[in-house]
Amino acid sequence: MKVLLTLLAMCFGITALSASPAKEIEALLAVVTEMKDASFIRNGGSHGGKEAAAHLRMKWEKQKDKIRTAEEFITLCATKSYLSGERYKIRFKDGSEKFSSDYFTEELKKLRRKEAKP
Repeated sequence: MKVLLTLLAMCFGITALSASPAKEIEALLAVVTEMKDASFIRNGGSHGGKEAAAHLRMKWEKQKDKIRTAEEFITLCATKSYLSGERYKIRFKDGSEKFSSDYFTEELKKLRRKEAKP
């Protein structure tokens, strides 16, 4: 049955059949909390993983009624500042940067691949 549901999900673009959105969001927040070789850039300031996760959790708490999926969490909480409109970034140890929305989308895909493995 799980194989059939996975195949249907792949055909129709449905994801995360076995993980709840809250579980996925918590997993994303854990990834950020545990960041060691990167920092979260918000409104020009660099923030460690724990501080970044706390900020994103606060934004999630304020909008929980609007967020039904991990993708909506990324869009509404982990993409840009409400105050400045500036996009969040992840800065890696080597100095390279990636928009946080891209980073979180990639991490979500990794989490879902792990979840889908038997």
